[in-house]
This record gives sequence, structure tokens and C-alpha cells, in this order.
Amino acid sequence: MPTLSRRSLTLAACAAVVAALLVVAAFAPLPVSIVVPGPTTDVLGTDQGTPVITVTGTAVRKTSGQLRMVTISATEPNASVHFLDVAKAWFDKDEAAMPRDSVYPSGGSVQEIEKANQQEMTDSQNDATSAALGQLGLSPSKVKVKLSLADVGGPSAGLLFTLGIIDKVVGDGSGGDLTGGRVIAGTGTIDAAGTVGAVGGVALKELAARRDGATVFLVPRDECSDAKAELPSGLKLIPVTTLDGALSALSALRSGQPTPTC
Repeated sequence: MPTLSRRSLTLAACAAVVAALLVVAAFAPLPVSIVVPGPTTDVLGTDQGTPVITVTGTAVRKTSGQLRMVTISATEPNASVHFLDVAKAWFDKDEAAMPRDSVYPSGGSVQEIEKANQQEMTDSQNDATSAALGQLGLSPSKVKVKLSLADVGGPSAGLLFTLGIIDKVVGDGSGGDLTGGRVIAGTGTIDAAGTVGAVGGVALKELAARRDGATVFLVPRDECSDAKAELPSGLKLIPVTTLDGALSALSALRSGQPTPTC
């Protein structure tokens, strides 16, 4: 029976150690979340039987078309994600692996994260209302806006809330709809002055938008690169940086004029 050399024994021992480390790495939890396209909601419609946007103190109009806010769904903050999960997400265009602290930047317990997400949503709704009423020249002391959207947190619906309020009150200003009857989706934060900010997860949100019938997608210009990389067929991309820019782009879209491009 042949005798193994010391070198062969050393190599065999090293290979066994490496194999063991690979097995441990494959099953060790990683600080990442697996993210997939989430539900979308037409802010001009209802959510669980309740109007998403209710405006009182001024006349409102009947709308057509849709303005769909989009979401992503992620593994729970305390869920264990392993190398094999990340590898699967790498090869699946309907999934992505993202650093957990980018998905849940507030950190903390599940309850603390949910509270922080809800606070972000409340702040976003307040800013969206302020931006819309400012654009319309209406006083917040006379006109009240209630925004109702269950089980959704974070600030990324701000732009769509603002556009929805404007469409409910004046539409395109000449009796028509901001949407021109289309299904338009989008994402982006908004502040009270009407500045649109980036949100993350754009590629997956585009998939959710197209899945639910959108043909146009409004995206913060700073996220153009990510948006173009995985743009679904049949979805027109329109970058925006401000509320005024979004309204101008929608006006151009309705009239068949060129719209901004990434």
C-alpha cells in the first residue's frame, strides 16, 4: 500500500479545512435581505375598501387612468439569509440581495423598524400634501387631505401621493386627467418644496409596475442608471427631479411631445 508523502498529507488536510469552511460559509447567516417586487396600489383608487386620497374643503373631480405607487417586499429583518439564498437572487431577475441596513436603515427590533417605517410614511404623506397644496395654491387651513394606505411604510410613495392629490382636485387644469387615461407608476420621495429624491430598489419596482399594467414609470433622475439596466419591455421611463418637472413631463406625454429621458 503506497505511503502518502508529507506534502500530500498537508494538501489533503488543507483541502479538508477549506471544504469545511465552505460548508460553514454556505449556511452561515449573512447581513443581507432578499428583496422581490411588492404590491402596487392606485392612489386614485381604494385600498382595502377605503379611498387612498380623500380631499375636503374644495371641489374634487372624477378621475380616469391610474397612478400606481410601487413597493418592494423584503425578508423580515430578523430572518436568516445564507449564501445559497444570495446566489439564487444573483441569477434571478425577480430577486435581489441588498445589505440589510439599506433595507432597514433604522435598525433595532422588528417593532422599532415598523415604527420607524410608519413614521417615515407619515412624514412623507405630510410633505406630499404640502407640496400638492402649494402647487395648487390652496391653504392647508381650509383644505384637508387624508391619505390612507395600509401595511406600507417608508417615504417612497411621496411623489405619487402628490400627483394623486393634484389629479383629484384639478387634473391637467383643462378638464382632463394627469394620466391621460394611462396606467402610470412611479417612485420617489418628495419634500414640501416639491423636490424629488431617490429611493432604492428601482429595478424591482419597475417589474412590479409592469406586472400590474403600467406603461409609464416615473423615476428620480439620480436612479436612471439602475432604472435603465433592468427596464422591462413595454415600460416607458421618465426621469424627474421636481414636481414641476413631473407635471411638465406628464403634459408632454398627454400631447404626444417628447418627454425627458435617462
